[in-house]
Amino acid sequence: MSIPFIQTRALEHVYTAEDGRSIPALRGIDLTVHRGEFVALIGPNGSGKSTLARHFNALLLPTAGEVWVDGLLTSDPRHVQAVRQRVGMVFQNPDNQLVAGTVEEDVAFGPENLGIPPAEIRRRVDEALEVVGMTNYRHHPPHMLSGGQKQRVAIAGALATRPDCIVFDEPTSMLDAEGRRQVLQTIQRLNAELGLTVILITQSMDEAALARRVLAMEGGRVVLDGPPEAVLEAEELEGLGLGRPYAAEVARRLRAQGVPLPRGLLTVEALAAALQNI
Repeated sequence: MSIPFIQTRALEHVYTAEDGRSIPALRGIDLTVHRGEFVALIGPNGSGKSTLARHFNALLLPTAGEVWVDGLLTSDPRHVQAVRQRVGMVFQNPDNQLVAGTVEEDVAFGPENLGIPPAEIRRRVDEALEVVGMTNYRHHPPHMLSGGQKQRVAIAGALATRPDCIVFDEPTSMLDAEGRRQVLQTIQRLNAELGLTVILITQSMDEAALARRVLAMEGGRVVLDGPPEAVLEAEELEGLGLGRPYAAEVARRLRAQGVPLPRGLLTVEALAAALQNI
């Protein structure tokens, strides 16, 4: 059996408030993510999603328990740089991730900090911009781009460090519909065509439906874990204050009216195909 790419064992994380109180954020999480998976992480605000994700590339270290990335213990100071090379992060606000005067300079920033030779940096920048469809914007100032384009540049910057995994922390939450579409297509391509491990934190059940595995969190614990067809139609989601994907909710209401539709219709395309076959 292959070694899990990410593994947590009895992971706990406790924040300390300004008044000295301890605030538990993660409670005894045992989790395994294999190389090449596309995992969506959902849950209400304060459930621990972002805290958990920040353990995957050693931005946070466990209060108790262990996190292993590609066989490396994240709490070992000797492994931190190697862990962060293996797991990239893309956050909500692309403006907070863009640091240079042009797109290509921004994408080159990460490899330069790793001490990569200039010729290799140029090759990595070219490849990363091609993957995210931003080659024609390489000389543009990042602040002149749309939100979706900025986020794709941020993804290119993560790609240029050659990670095995990228964690996306609500990357579409500040984007319009077109920007959201562009970024989600890019994320799907990274997983399907390049084989990158993808972990997508999202509040959107429609986005979660794109993954092959969904984890639902509540109170610092993973309470549901399975394929989207199982998790995103689970009755427990209502207790977490989470809805269903749009297509799944429409299908549920149609079934209640006597329309013979199967369960597991999570996308508009799947719902339309099922309706055509009635």
